[in-house]
Amino acid sequence: MESFKPIKRSRARIYVGTKYYRIKRYSEWWFGSQKYVTRKSKENPLQNVIFSHKTLLLRKLKDVDMWLQHNKVKNLKIATEKLNQIVICPGETFSYWKLLGNTTKRKGYVDGMVLHYGKVQLGVGGGLCQLSNLIYWITLHTPLTITERHRHSYDVFPDSNRTQPFGSGATCAFNYLDLQITNETSNIYQLVVYLTDTHLVGEWRSETPAIRTYKLFEKEHKITLENWGGYMRHNRIHRKVYNMNKEQIDDEFITENHAIMMYNPLLVDIKMSEYK
Repeated sequence: MESFKPIKRSRARIYVGTKYYRIKRYSEWWFGSQKYVTRKSKENPLQNVIFSHKTLLLRKLKDVDMWLQHNKVKNLKIATEKLNQIVICPGETFSYWKLLGNTTKRKGYVDGMVLHYGKVQLGVGGGLCQLSNLIYWITLHTPLTITERHRHSYDVFPDSNRTQPFGSGATCAFNYLDLQITNETSNIYQLVVYLTDTHLVGEWRSETPAIRTYKLFEKEHKITLENWGGYMRHNRIHRKVYNMNKEQIDDEFITENHAIMMYNPLLVDIKMSEYK
C-alpha cells in the first residue's frame, strides 16, 4: 500500500535537493539527445485551431490577497509573450522551462503566489502554474504526447465553479518540475497563448485540420482518511477519442492523481460526479 504521508524536510535538505535536480535538468538540456523546440513563427498563426480554452485571470481565493492575483497577471503577460506562437515540428519536444528560463526580477517578474508544501508563499514569478495548467489541459485535446507532467501534491482550495476534473493541471517549479510535450505526429503544431482583459487564452493550432476530438473525464474519484490523520483526494483521468463522424473509437487512460487536502472535506460541498 502506497503511503502518501507528507515528508517533513529541513530547509537545508530542500535547498540541496533543489540544486541537485536543477543541475540534473541543465545536464539533460545541454547533453541529452532530445531535440527541443526553439523556433517562434514570425508570420500569422497557423490556420487550423485544434483546441482552445480560456481561464479566468482574477479569482477570489480564501485568505489570498488580491494584489497577488494582479501580480500574477503581470507575470503571465511576460510568460505568454515568450511562448506565444512557438512552433513544434515532428520529432521536437516543447519544454516549458527551457523556453521560459528562470523567472527573475531582471526579466520583469514580480512577487506572486507560490504553493510550497501546500502553503501559500511569495515568490518571484508566482502564478505561472495557471499557464502550465492551461497548456497541459489543451494538449490533452490534441494528438501531441505529454512526456513529462507533475501532478499537484496538495489540494489547497475547495472546488469553486470547477469546470474541469480534479487533477487535470500540471504544477511547475523551475526547472526540475517541467512540462514537456513531444510531437510524435507528422504535422506541425503551434502554441498560441495570450491575455485578454479577463482571461488567459490558450490554443493549439496546426497546418492541417483535426481528424480526432477528445473528451476528458474522471473515474474513481474518492476522498480517504489516511492512517496518519489527513485526508487524501484521488482520481483517474481518462479521455474518450472520437473520429470525425463523432463515433467513439477509444477510451485512453491519462493519469492518476493523489493530493493531500488542505481543508476539511466534511465542511465543503465537493462535486463528486464524473465529467463526461
